[in-house]
Amino acid sequence: MRKYISILFCLMLLAGCMQQPVQSSTEKKMKVGIMLSDVGLGDQSFSDSAFRGLQKSRDELGIQFDYKELKDSKTYEKGLEDLVKAGNDVVVGLGFMVQEDLEKVAKQYPKQRFILIDAVSELKNITSLTFKEDEGSYLAGALAAMKSKSAVIGFVGGADVPLIRKFLDGFQKGAMAINPEVQVKSVFAENFGDDKLGAKLASDLIKEDADLLYAAAGFTGVGVLKEAQRQGVYGIGVDSDQYFYAEKAVITSMLKNVDVAIYEMIKNYKKSGKLPEGHVEFGIAENGVALAPIRILELSSEEQSKLDSMIQEFGGTAK
Repeated sequence: MRKYISILFCLMLLAGCMQQPVQSSTEKKMKVGIMLSDVGLGDQSFSDSAFRGLQKSRDELGIQFDYKELKDSKTYEKGLEDLVKAGNDVVVGLGFMVQEDLEKVAKQYPKQRFILIDAVSELKNITSLTFKEDEGSYLAGALAAMKSKSAVIGFVGGADVPLIRKFLDGFQKGAMAINPEVQVKSVFAENFGDDKLGAKLASDLIKEDADLLYAAAGFTGVGVLKEAQRQGVYGIGVDSDQYFYAEKAVITSMLKNVDVAIYEMIKNYKKSGKLPEGHVEFGIAENGVALAPIRILELSSEEQSKLDSMIQEFGGTAK
């Protein structure tokens, strides 16, 4: 009896060994690593949106992903290099502030594929993704001018840099298209991670009669929106739908669909094994920017028609 059991056991081991090549031949999962922007996860804005794109890619496309935060890696260069050494097929640098270090690492690893978001690089192994923030901000400005009773609206930027100036420029032009007499007061926090500073800057703008505030300032902007609610004026969020941070104030948010852009890039890479070369832009027509649902205030049919016309002028589809 023992002899038969031993033979049976050996046969089971042999069968197990024969199955090993089948397991090893299964499709290798694509790996993506991302170096998040300075504030990192929990910014309720830019990094969180990018993270959602990776989660969707994992759930729907079957990829694996890893991420690094500045608080852990101490420098962008160290975080990016760690992601390369971990064997990621694509390494993403999130934010214009990452560009210098990303390019250093990209030069060291010329066969590695990189994505740089919010800045443009000339290196051949970096695909640059930018957004037409001015288009989405144009719609935000138009809506603000429609609904401001004081004809004074405010803008809080996270830093006085060309990227944030794009938000302000679009916001001003959209507002002026509705009311040429509107005043747009602006201030730059020089900090994307300080909600208390955001609240103070918001309060200062409200003292100057601004009754609607638009914040393009990451977590600092969350403080702007909460102060707007506290003082009974309206706000417009940015990057993701920020209504839930100040439900009595936020009438909409200018969505910067970083999640959509990341998902599309990963889907294309998974299908073709390649990333687009050079510079790729996402605007209204590409579902890269848009307005979140309008809440709290109602638009008249004339206002809705005007907003729809503006969306169509940018190549988008009216709601």
